[in-house]
Amino acid sequence: MTKLQVAIDLLTTEAALELAGKVAPYVDIIELGTPLIKAEGLSVVTAMKAAFPDKLVFADMKTADTGALEAEMAFKAGADLVTVMGTVDDATIKGAIEAAKKYDRKVVVDTIGVKDRVQRAKEVTAFGVAFVELHAGLDEQALPGYSVQTLIGEGREAKVPFSVAGGVNIDTIKDVVSAGATVAVAGGAIYGAADPAAAAKALKEAISTVTA
Repeated sequence: MTKLQVAIDLLTTEAALELAGKVAPYVDIIELGTPLIKAEGLSVVTAMKAAFPDKLVFADMKTADTGALEAEMAFKAGADLVTVMGTVDDATIKGAIEAAKKYDRKVVVDTIGVKDRVQRAKEVTAFGVAFVELHAGLDEQALPGYSVQTLIGEGREAKVPFSVAGGVNIDTIKDVVSAGATVAVAGGAIYGAADPAAAAKALKEAISTVTA
């Protein structure tokens, strides 16, 4: 079954832990967004893993260089998954994967900025990443004509383990699951909701009704 990942794009450890506490019963993966890690440092990763040891903690490092070093830093802090940018040199991704093997953790490749996401997804999957995040960032989502359906279609075409991030909500999540996504990533649809717990529960229930 498709896993549900909450992307926490808040800016303090306290706020992140408070939100995670509300939605943890309904999510499989807790993602600590890049702005949060930049604001609080890797201590927020450690705090989240200590608070929710049964959840996968995803450190959205968006590494662009020194793949092995940054991945190891995150894994030592308690991360189960880290991101490396898909636009970088293959050596950076492979270095992060070597660090992941050392700690028995996983690497995810983020495709923000990648021109041909389908081709790149196939390439990096061969290196041994956990899955590829077909991702439209907040800036791209704000552009006229943006649709998450583009990412969903690319996932179907790539035929590799993938997640979708960028417009996943209660109206689109069934399409994400039907496309065969390994993970559905919801950010604003959860943390921006009046009742984040109810929003996460509704998304989880929607996932369970779909057979990919």
